Amino acid sequence: MKQVALLALLLVPASPAVAGGASSFTLVNGTSGALSDVSIRRAGTNDWKPLGAAPAAGARGAVKFSDPDCAFDIRANVGGGGSVTWAGINLCAVKSVVLKKDDNAGAWVDYDQ
Repeated sequence: MKQVALLALLLVPASPAVAGGASSFTLVNGTSGALSDVSIRRAGTNDWKPLGAAPAAGARGAVKFSDPDCAFDIRANVGGGGSVTWAGINLCAVKSVVLKKDDNAGAWVDYDQ
């Protein structure tokens, strides 16, 4: 009986959050400068695509997005700091991504899930 129950659990499809990939999110500019030329690519590729949202420092912008993958890189010009790439961003099951940058610590993201 236990084997039948285990087999039944294995045959249940994955939940939508796991199988759905990346979807729309809010991009938050957590840097001290304005963003421009914001683009995105699947991690490990060279195919940069314009992202659309380029919020001012401390502001947020909605991004309409859908992709079966989860791992992405975001690149932007940050006012006074040149081009910055935030690598390996997980866009599956997140509500917002906060882009952070510090001259000493580098670039990183915070998530709101």
